[in-house]
This record gives sequence, structure tokens and C-alpha cells, in this order.
Amino acid sequence: MKQLRIGIIGAGLRSGIAKYWHNPKGKSVVVAVADKSQERLDQFGEMIKQEVFVTTDYKELLQHPEVDAVAVLSPDYLHEEHVIEALRMGKHVYCEKPLAITVEGCDRIIAEQKKSGKHLMVGFNMRYMPMYQTMKEIIDSGVIGELKTVWVRHFVGLGGYYYYHDWHGASENTTSLLLQKGSHDLDVIHWITGQYTKKVTAFGGLDYFGGEQPNDLTCPTCDIQDTCPEASLHTLTQCAFRKEIDVEDNNMVMMELENGIKASYLQCHFTPDYQRNYTFIGTKGRIENSELEKKVYVKTRKSNSWHEFSDITYEMKETTGSHGGADPKICSDFVELVLHNKQPLTTPFAGRMSVAVGCAATESIRAGGKVMEVSQELSHIS
Repeated sequence: MKQLRIGIIGAGLRSGIAKYWHNPKGKSVVVAVADKSQERLDQFGEMIKQEVFVTTDYKELLQHPEVDAVAVLSPDYLHEEHVIEALRMGKHVYCEKPLAITVEGCDRIIAEQKKSGKHLMVGFNMRYMPMYQTMKEIIDSGVIGELKTVWVRHFVGLGGYYYYHDWHGASENTTSLLLQKGSHDLDVIHWITGQYTKKVTAFGGLDYFGGEQPNDLTCPTCDIQDTCPEASLHTLTQCAFRKEIDVEDNNMVMMELENGIKASYLQCHFTPDYQRNYTFIGTKGRIENSELEKKVYVKTRKSNSWHEFSDITYEMKETTGSHGGADPKICSDFVELVLHNKQPLTTPFAGRMSVAVGCAATESIRAGGKVMEVSQELSHIS
């Protein structure tokens, strides 16, 4: 195979990455797209600017003889079904995070992938962002000594717009935003430390969004749209204060990783700003990032070595492509995986483990902070 022919399942917001795969004279080309919405299909066609096979039934796409691989970019609760069906039809699969919304769903996917012999890649694009690659390289170099503690603060500005005006606000669709949004950060903690979480305790709440508004209320038809702080008159218009919302809008997670590393992850969806703040503390110093400044700071402490005499600031260079230049890189890695068996920076098991932590933390929250064990043993599925 000299060129990978890709079908897209899900033509929503994330389908914008398809442009990085669509290179008719290069290594990959988009040949098909499936979505239930004709409007989204039309918008996708305008982006690709080339005629492709279009269907509202994803199973028709999987039966198309020219499709070698699929990118599953559908809503979270459909990932398990779409990935498993694609593998059974002999397709290689790229799946957006989270891999599924339950640990058992992830295990079923992994079992199916092993049976199929096809490639499966999870869309953890933060592993491809220069800032987090830089932080990993610094830690791996030993400059801050033996890693002991990780603190992550996630300020989700516009959280209401992105997650409470549509299907994300119901736990039956997401389990929790510790999967949909937090899976990136939980994975980066595992990736940079090189250790998986063993146990977790968490607290959280639905303290701002949700409420008593009718489930069918939309912003354009609401009497208080001019004064409501969360009014949205664009694509996503369901009321952010409707009754069906049951997903926590702020979470505080404490983790114990392998080798005794302690980590915390804090997430809030009603903050004014949008940024992730990571701090890693070792026996010789610490590093901290500033996404807004595009910098990584290394601070050293007394170590009886030359390191204690210098602090270092890393400035991130400008990149091209969405998500800080990560999307074109991760899309390229999927192509290289299928065409040349070149292993990417992520694995299906890593995708499973971020879901496992998110599910355990969610269960802990809803059980009053109960300490939960996180197992690496896959479910026995026949």
C-alpha cells in the first residue's frame, strides 16, 4: 500500500483534522465521510473541496471497497460501537479520545483489535504538543532529580459553551468530563511520569450549570437570552441550565501512581480563562509551564551540583496547524503506523488507562470521596 485511503466517521467539529489526511498526491487521501447530519456533511465537503463518498449510515462507509482505514470522530458514547465495527470490517482505526466511556468498553475494543490484527491509534494530541514534549524531555534528562509530585490545574474557559449546551452535559453520553476533557491530562500525567495510576480519590460537584430549565429549551427561544451569562446563539444552543444536566462542572482528583508518585488534577468549567498549568516537582527542582506565555520554567534547588546555580526558561517556537501544531503531527503518525508500522507516541492501552482513572475518579466523587483502586488487568471478555 503506497497511499492510505481514509473514511471519516463523524463530520462534527473535530472533523477539521481531516484536512491533514487529505493529500491526493501524497501518502493519504480522504475518500469517504459518514454523519447523520446532512448539514455537517455539506460543510465537510466544502472543507475537503473534492468529491468523496458521502453517507448518513456509517456501516455503508465501512463496506466501501476503497476505504482502508477510518477515523472515528463521532460523539464519545458511539466510539465503542464504531471502532469495533470498523475493526471487524478489516479497517485500521484512528479513534478520538476517550477510547470509550467505560473501562469495559475500552477492554472490548482492545480485545477486538487484537483479534483483527489491524492498527488502532488513540487521538492523544497533547503528546504531540511541543510544550509537553519539552517538559517530558526535561524530566527524562534528570535535571529536576527523581520525580515525586505532579500538580495539574485545568482552567476550562468557555466550558459552558463547549460542554453544557449539547450532549456532553448528560452522564449517559460521557460518564463524566474527567473522560471527555480530562482524559488528555490524565494521559499526559501517565506519559510524562512513565507511571500509571494505582488508586484515586476525588471530589467534585455540579455547582454552576444544570438546574430546573426544560430540557427542550434553547437559547434563541429563551426570554432571558439578552441577560443570561451562558446564552449561546450559534451552533450549540441547548440551555446550559436544563434539568437533564448531571455532569460535574468542577472536579478535584488525587492520584497515587506507581513508584509512589503523587499527582493531582483540578478541572473547572466556569473559569474566565482557558489554560492548563502543569507543575512537576523532583528531588532537585521543579518545572512549570505557562500556556499563555508559551514558556516552560525550570527551577533548581540546593543539590551540591552545578544545576543549583542556574534556572532555565524555555520559550516555545511558533508552530503551524491546530492544537499548537499537534494535529498535523498526530495525523501523520497514524499514516506512518499503517503504511510502515512505525509506532506512534500513544497506545490503545494508554487510552484505556486514562479512561480507567476518569471512571474511578467519577465513581469516587459520586460515592463521597471513596478511595478507588485502578486495575491494569483487562476484563475477560468472550
